[in-house]
Amino acid sequence: MTVFSEETRARAREIIARYPADRSRSALLPLLHLVQSEEGYVSPAGIAFCAEVLGLNKAQVGAVASFYTMYKRRPTGDWLVSVCTNTMCNVLGGQEVYDALVEHLGVGHEETTADGTITLEHAECLAACDYGPVMTVNYDFFDNVDPQTAVGVVDELRAGNRPTPSRGARLCRLKEMSVQLAGFADEREGAVADGGPGEPTVRGLRLAQEHGIAVTGFDPNTPIRSKAEAEQAAAEARAKAEAAKPAAASAGAAKESRPAGFATPASDAKPAGDEAPVKERSLKDAAAGMGDAAGNERGVDQ
Repeated sequence: MTVFSEETRARAREIIARYPADRSRSALLPLLHLVQSEEGYVSPAGIAFCAEVLGLNKAQVGAVASFYTMYKRRPTGDWLVSVCTNTMCNVLGGQEVYDALVEHLGVGHEETTADGTITLEHAECLAACDYGPVMTVNYDFFDNVDPQTAVGVVDELRAGNRPTPSRGARLCRLKEMSVQLAGFADEREGAVADGGPGEPTVRGLRLAQEHGIAVTGFDPNTPIRSKAEAEQAAAEARAKAEAAKPAAASAGAAKESRPAGFATPASDAKPAGDEAPVKERSLKDAAAGMGDAAGNERGVDQ
């Protein structure tokens, strides 16, 4: 059974301290990433560790760990290679990319190469349809891949190199990535990318600018309100709504208390559109009356 390092235990205490004392179980997700950063997966020992520090039972922790796919339940390689084979990427060739890697690496879904470097998986969706087909290495994107470029990426990884992703930060190993997902900064030099978004992501913005389309009244210089400011504005809006309720209730009571024969104010009068059916009925009644009168006259004449 793994005995977790003192550094991991100190980090666990730091994670738990981020949450209110009566909500400590909310720390479970980052704690699972933390134990994965030490072992490379969430082992039974990792489940027991999380249960111990949070005062939960192992079944509760295991239910969460087995629900989310980012928690690996078997030893995983340094490089998790995920290929999107969902609808859009599949149409664009994602399945061919995955099949080429299966043949080249000699492993299938959630299997690891014999040297322990690469774990392959097909992913349902990597949320990058505009760059399809895509694959990720430890969740960093490689866009518009084909079988040849995908094989080239994994060969570089196995050779000890770190190919540059299409977008995002420099690649890091699975354990390093898990530390970040647990909520700790990546201290590597150049770890944080400073590049902008890819062109497909901002295509809609470019089209809006070309055609002069903008949200009515939008001011890009308007600062985003802080949480305190937003809460204050919401409280003021609620107070205003509450203050308006007595006035509305008084108006309703005054209307109901009018004596019989009291003139109806113009504000309570029916709109002009409601008069049309009344006029139509009056004309019909008049016509019917004229018809009866004419019939009576004929009867008298006879």
